[in-house]
Amino acid sequence: GMAAALKEAVANLDENMAKISAMRDRLIEGLSQVEHSRLNGDAKKRLPGNVNFCFEGIEGESLLLLLDEKGIEASSGSLDPSHVLLAIGLPHEVAHGSLRLTLCEENTPEQIEYIIKEVPEIVSYLRNISPVWEELEKGEKKHVI
Repeated sequence: GMAAALKEAVANLDENMAKISAMRDRLIEGLSQVEHSRLNGDAKKRLPGNVNFCFEGIEGESLLLLLDEKGIEASSGSLDPSHVLLAIGLPHEVAHGSLRLTLCEENTPEQIEYIIKEVPEIVSYLRNISPVWEELEKGEKKHVI
């Protein structure tokens, strides 16, 4: 059984990677439109199914809970900010607002468009109730991204 599964996976590898990369690029393009967001890592030199963003002024856990209500499965790593994001120089409060999405050949372009529609709305909602975002918008703190 394992040999058959591996044969099937390898037989469609190039086609699947092209499909996943195209969806990844569209997702990056769409989420990059969110003000004060940051793509973590290079836009092109990355795994085909990997998208990782930080959104200033929100917490990743809150974002995940609201995405889950919309049927979008995602991750932010853990309750603590990613040690990798901290190591590349992101401040704790920015790294804490990270979102990791992983795509595969079973995802559809329609799902990508749904994510692009929902994430900015949720980020906006969370920012509107965030005291940190209020301080940023009033100029009491400086935006980092």
